[in-house]
Amino acid sequence: MRLTLLTASDVQHDLASAIRRRRRELKLSRDALAERSGVPTPTIKRFETTGQISLRQFLLLWQSVDRLERLAELAAPQPARPGSIEEVLRDD
Repeated sequence: MRLTLLTASDVQHDLASAIRRRRRELKLSRDALAERSGVPTPTIKRFETTGQISLRQFLLLWQSVDRLERLAELAAPQPARPGSIEEVLRDD
């Protein structure tokens, strides 16, 4: 586990802010986003103010304002990093 000052709550609020910001850029009301995503308006309001939402509902909201591929990239396996200079210099 890596040391970080970032908390899960920080990330929740950042994600809520990102969706709120994108919703506003698209000039969508919460009601319009609810209709587009299938997520109830009160749930969107709660998410935007507290960061609390189910993963499924978050994905539905994200899909309505951005590309799901951007989130899917987070789950993609990362290429192995060399553990030593010898591994970097090795000609494999």
